Amino acid sequence: MADKDEPTAEVGIIIYPDCQLGMVHGLTEMLDIASRFAATHGRAPLRVSHWQLHEGTVERSSDSHPDAKSGRAPDMLIAPGSMHSLISAADAAPFARFLRDHHAQGTLLASTCAGAFLLAETGLLGGRPATTHWYFADAFRERFPAVRLEIDRMVIDDGDIVTAGGLMAWTDLGLRIVERLLGPTLMMETAKFLLLDPGSREQRHYAPFAPKLTHGDEAILKVQHWLQAREARAVSVVDMAREAHLEERTFLRRFKAATGLKPIEYVQHLRIGKARELLEFTKRSVEQIAWSVGYEDAAAFRKLFHRIIGLSPGDYRQKFAAPMEEAA
Repeated sequence: MADKDEPTAEVGIIIYPDCQLGMVHGLTEMLDIASRFAATHGRAPLRVSHWQLHEGTVERSSDSHPDAKSGRAPDMLIAPGSMHSLISAADAAPFARFLRDHHAQGTLLASTCAGAFLLAETGLLGGRPATTHWYFADAFRERFPAVRLEIDRMVIDDGDIVTAGGLMAWTDLGLRIVERLLGPTLMMETAKFLLLDPGSREQRHYAPFAPKLTHGDEAILKVQHWLQAREARAVSVVDMAREAHLEERTFLRRFKAATGLKPIEYVQHLRIGKARELLEFTKRSVEQIAWSVGYEDAAAFRKLFHRIIGLSPGDYRQKFAAPMEEAA
């Protein structure tokens, strides 16, 4: 891999007191391997950096590409887990501010294992689904009651925030990162080289919706975060324009330019994403799920689902549904 190549994206890993350095170095090595495979396809590498607290400021402590252009926020920041102790609110405070500020600039946030505690200290997980190691479930629920903890799930990709569960879930998270930033082909090459089974992550034609968040349009980014928090609830273009404090025509133009999708298309992807979750983890009928995500016409919902996902709702459930004892 040539260092002179300008990285396609930067992944930063937070190092805080008592975090699992095995996760830090494991993710670093996995992303380096993915970058090497990217080079064989003529693709730019990933930039991987470590971030630590220094005199009250969170700063880069190591960088795979120190000569790369600076000035932009990392595309992703990851909070690794800890098995020794759960980070306290006081110790988390400077990191939480750092993560919150970068999230507001469009940085994707992620955690693995008990790193979810650090992520939850940002306040950004309130009302949203997240996972962590099952061992810490009770402590997490007590400390962050507003978070919708779904402890049975290994990885929850909620668009702008991704959480991974078990102690070794950094491998699942790492493959998800490679898939999002470099694509499914390089994810599969990385998994095969590391002798990892990507399992259900091998979703070439129906991968999780990964919205563009680093476009730099703050008004549109604000609406994206607002839509993500509202999940599958119906919303009009007028409502979105109002949230952005923009005239409707200006909003439509800027939203398409920033995200590559029309606002209604974007909302459809979010609602279908919620439907996928219900198909995987509940026993509700397709008609009930269609209604839950705001579609009164089940036939129209099926048609839209197939157009976006590439499978019918029934086929999707058959392929990806959780074991029946896990489905609620």
